[in-house]
Amino acid sequence: MKKSLWAGKNGPLLIAEIGGNHEGNFTYAKKLVKLAIDSGVDVVKLQLYSGDMLVSPIESKERFKHFRKFELTKKQHIYLANLCRSSGVKYLASVWDLKMLDWIDRYLNFYKIGSGDLTALPVIKEFVKRGKPIILSTGLSNLSEIKNTIKFIQKENKVYKSKNKLAILQCTSSYPTIDEEVNLAVIETLKKSTNLTIGYSHHNTGSLALLAAYTLGAEILEFHFTDKREGKKFRDHKISLTNKETKILIKQILKLKKIFGNKIKKPTKNEIKSNNITSFRRAMYPIKDLKRGHKINKNDLICLRPNHGVDARNFKKLIGKRILKNTKKLQRLKVNL
Repeated sequence: MKKSLWAGKNGPLLIAEIGGNHEGNFTYAKKLVKLAIDSGVDVVKLQLYSGDMLVSPIESKERFKHFRKFELTKKQHIYLANLCRSSGVKYLASVWDLKMLDWIDRYLNFYKIGSGDLTALPVIKEFVKRGKPIILSTGLSNLSEIKNTIKFIQKENKVYKSKNKLAILQCTSSYPTIDEEVNLAVIETLKKSTNLTIGYSHHNTGSLALLAAYTLGAEILEFHFTDKREGKKFRDHKISLTNKETKILIKQILKLKKIFGNKIKKPTKNEIKSNNITSFRRAMYPIKDLKRGHKINKNDLICLRPNHGVDARNFKKLIGKRILKNTKKLQRLKVNL
C-alpha cells in the first residue's frame, strides 16, 4: 500500500505553526524554529507577507500596521527554511504575497492556503497551476463554500482530485476558539462530502481537541507553537503549545496509535496466552448426577464457566443425547454430538 503524503513520523502529520509569534524579531524567530524542530514535529510553518500586498492601509489601518510590524525579510525566511530542512524537518509557509512565491517555492514541499484565502480564487489559482500538494483550511466557511473552492481547484488542475494532492482542515478562525465552536464532528462531514484527506487546524486552548481530532481520523494536525505563554500580549501565544507540551502530545498520539490497533478482529496474543478463551467462556454441565445412558433434557443442564466439555453454543444439540458414562453433578459432560 502506497504511503500517504500526509503521513507523519508518529502518525498524523504534525505542523507547528510559528506564524507571527516571532512578532518580527528574527532572533526570536530562530529560537522558536529550533524549539519546534526539537519538539519532534514533522513540519515547521511560518507566514510570508508584506503589509502592502495583504491589507489596505485605507480600509484597515490598524491591521496594516500590525502586519508591517511582523514582517521578516527574504533572507531571513530562506535562513529559517534551510534551518528546518537541514534538521530533517519540512519547512512550510502560508504565502500571502504571491511575489514571494517565486523565491520561496523551492523550499516548499506543499502549499498552505489559510482560511482567510479560501474564497480568494485569483490567489488560489496561482498555487494550483504549480501542481504541488495543497492544504486548505476552512475557518469562516460553510460546506457550500468549501465545495465550491474544491471544485474550482479541481477544475483548474485535475491532479487535485487525489487525496495525496489536496487536504482539507476543519478550522474555526477565532482566537481562542471556545469549546462549543471547535466542531470536530465536521471532520466526518468533510470526509463524506469531499473524499479527500481531512485534518484539523487548532485554535482552542490546550491539546485535548488535537487528540480528539486524531481519534476522529484527522491525518493532519496543525497547531500554533511558542516558547511560553506567560507575559505575552500577541493573541496567538495564548493558543500555542510549547516544546514540552508538543512532546507530551506526541507521546499521547503514539499511545493512542497503539490503542487503535488494527481493523482485524480476532483473539489477541495475550487473550490466547492467558487461556481466557476457555476460562471466561461457558460450557454445559449437568445440574445433577446423571447415569450412563440417561437421555438429556433441558432441566438436566446449567451453563457455567469454564468451557470444558460441551461448548455452550452446542446446547441444543445436547437435548435428546445419551450420557456415555456415569457423570456427577457439575462434572464435564461426555456425549457424542
